[in-house]
Amino acid sequence: MPLKLVALIGRICGFFFYYIDVRHRRVAVNNLLACLCNSHSQKEINSIARENFCRIGEVYLSALKTASIPTSDLGSILSAKGGENLSLAKREDGALPSFLFALGHFGNFELYAKTGAFVPEYDLATTYRGFRQPWLERLILSLRRKSGVSFFDRRRGGRELRSFMKRPGTITGLLVDQSAGKSGLRLPFFGIPCSVSTSSALFALRYNLSLHGCFCRRLGLGRWEIEVGPQISTLSGDQPRPIVDILSDINSQFEAFILEDPANWFWVHNRWK
Repeated sequence: MPLKLVALIGRICGFFFYYIDVRHRRVAVNNLLACLCNSHSQKEINSIARENFCRIGEVYLSALKTASIPTSDLGSILSAKGGENLSLAKREDGALPSFLFALGHFGNFELYAKTGAFVPEYDLATTYRGFRQPWLERLILSLRRKSGVSFFDRRRGGRELRSFMKRPGTITGLLVDQSAGKSGLRLPFFGIPCSVSTSSALFALRYNLSLHGCFCRRLGLGRWEIEVGPQISTLSGDQPRPIVDILSDINSQFEAFILEDPANWFWVHNRWK
């Protein structure tokens, strides 16, 4: 089945779920009202929420298709932007630099795993939360591993992840736009305090990784673009910047990207618990 048809069916499913899934619709609308009420009317908020559901449906169905698309065919569905923001100059010891991408649930976020096609000399890794059902975890991982990316379970793969980040020539992607609960720092996001994960800032400092926001933009039905944002400084001179300042810069990049196209983010998550 062609990807565009899969994406269209997903959008239709998302449209119906907007009306069926009252709980998540309420979360999305409330989040949008809290963040955008000064610039959008109630009618516009409802329209954004409905489109958001359509895109989520599009993403989940498309992900099953895009996971198996070979690298040679990616050009028709995925493009890259922001490569000039990456400093690829070798380190003093001649080794390739390593990077940490702060990821968010934007666009078809499963396509982050395909970014290796644009930097073939780099090894990529990310984390995931394991599923309770063993058969489901095997299925999802089998689809994701076709991308050649290393996946580490957040709860059990800490040692392997740290070993990976110590290596030169790596890119580690961490999803950082969900509530970190009691383990996070409470910082403003759209002016509202919420729990923010410290992992991106701490790992970037600890392993000397160049830190960037990374986003997936929807260009059209079944078409997306990965954009790497400007480097987020982790040092002030030769001293580490405060963790709060680094995380605030990440939040600022995320806010700007959300405002570009509000329906492109995952509003159904209760970010401000």
